[in-house]
Amino acid sequence: MTVVVSTWTVPWIPVAHRLDVILSDSLPPAERTTSAFAFVSDAGGRTLMTCVDREGRGWDIPGGHVEPGESLAEAAARELHEETGLRLPAADLSIFAWQRIELLEPPPAGYRYPALAYMAMFRAALPGSGAPTRPPAGSESTRAGWLSRAEVERVCPDRTWLGLLAG
Repeated sequence: MTVVVSTWTVPWIPVAHRLDVILSDSLPPAERTTSAFAFVSDAGGRTLMTCVDREGRGWDIPGGHVEPGESLAEAAARELHEETGLRLPAADLSIFAWQRIELLEPPPAGYRYPALAYMAMFRAALPGSGAPTRPPAGSESTRAGWLSRAEVERVCPDRTWLGLLAG
């Protein structure tokens, strides 16, 4: 089943657009999917987050661009490790949502994404308490941490994915 849970416009897309957050247990079209994210929770209901202390980025769900030859789950697992230090096999991640971005105007010169693009959202649940973790040397992320739902809502109040967090 595929269900639109919210619709947004965001300041980081430079032209009129529509961003739909969609619950789905099937993958979005791989050829139009630009990035993949990993929502990892622990038995205490905390979510593993990453933080980038530059460009005003702050706390976010680990994720990023899909590299050539990678599956979407492989991209999410790679980004999870690069941004938090947690290593999970791609097979441990399951698709549960995506974001669909449709430009409603022609893209500006130099815009690097297609006029219709997707961001895949995967999840995993650890059986115990999430162990302390940190990004590996050379990561763009400056720190990682297990945050409660209230903490995530406090540090990420305007994120399009916020409604996807469990409980």
